[in-house]
Amino acid sequence: MSVEQALSQFAEKEVTDSFSLQNSKMLKVELSGATVQAKLGSMVAHQGDVKFEHAGSGGMAKFMKKAVTGEGQNLMKISGTGEVFLADFAQDIQLFRLEGEAITANGANVLAFEDGIEWDIKRVEGASGMLGGGLYNMHLEGTGYVALLSDGPPMMIQIGAEQTFADPQAAITWSAGVTTSVKADVNMKTLIG
Repeated sequence: MSVEQALSQFAEKEVTDSFSLQNSKMLKVELSGATVQAKLGSMVAHQGDVKFEHAGSGGMAKFMKKAVTGEGQNLMKISGTGEVFLADFAQDIQLFRLEGEAITANGANVLAFEDGIEWDIKRVEGASGMLGGGLYNMHLEGTGYVALLSDGPPMMIQIGAEQTFADPQAAITWSAGVTTSVKADVNMKTLIG
């Protein structure tokens, strides 16, 4: 088998969607005059007339929220025409299309999102008190694609009438309709070990 034949299995996939997975770890973004925001440093390659610029914090309010909470993501704006390939340390990429919907995600897990998605940093409902002001996540809302990162294949937990508990560091994302609160199980035995 020739080198060309061997490498053909990894050939770029031509698609019409603006966001498409080339494989589980590589996202292809088709630019056609729109602006996309992506994790700073996630660009692997690009073709065409593509412009990159630091996205800033999205305003003074978001800058302050990021500074105080440590949540959020350092983003870059990508605009122009052509194709951009994004990846981050061989993490798996999960692709969602929001249609006027909202999700909450850990900022470290956000790879990229389209122009029609507005973002902000919001406190997790019920988080306060001993946690020093609460836990914070990125709130993404609107219409467009959102690409999230995971350290392997994720699992979706069905939420029913019974309460569901998740480690905040393990929960990557949840829909805006989910009511959250923080449960702390701290006692002397926990503190002493």
